[in-house]
Amino acid sequence: MRRVTRLFAAGVLAVLLLLLALGAVPSYLGSGDPYYLTATPADGDGPAVNVTDYSERRYPYLFGALGSDDGRSEPYQRGRFGVKEAFANSPFDEYRSVRQFAPANATTDDAVVVSYNGTRYRVSVVQP
Repeated sequence: MRRVTRLFAAGVLAVLLLLLALGAVPSYLGSGDPYYLTATPADGDGPAVNVTDYSERRYPYLFGALGSDDGRSEPYQRGRFGVKEAFANSPFDEYRSVRQFAPANATTDDAVVVSYNGTRYRVSVVQP
């Protein structure tokens, strides 16, 4: 194999490894206290976002909170320099996405009301 071809192949391999690392490593980085997406049962009637048909793969923090015994998702720690937020899903992203489709009176300053399998929940992002 020629030297130029070998260097080109090594460069392509290095770029592929770098892209793989950018996709996998940021989810493991984090600093500070963890954030959780919480889902607490809500009383009353009124508008709510129906998340029963939402994808569990697209909203892992939301469905983690809805399916847990204590109503909290897995912990999420923010990245130090903003790199993690660009490459990893966060409870903030899921909260904004659900809030975007919520009817006007299904939201408050810090929460959104969702309906999951006929039960109403108040969903918010908290940092204990």
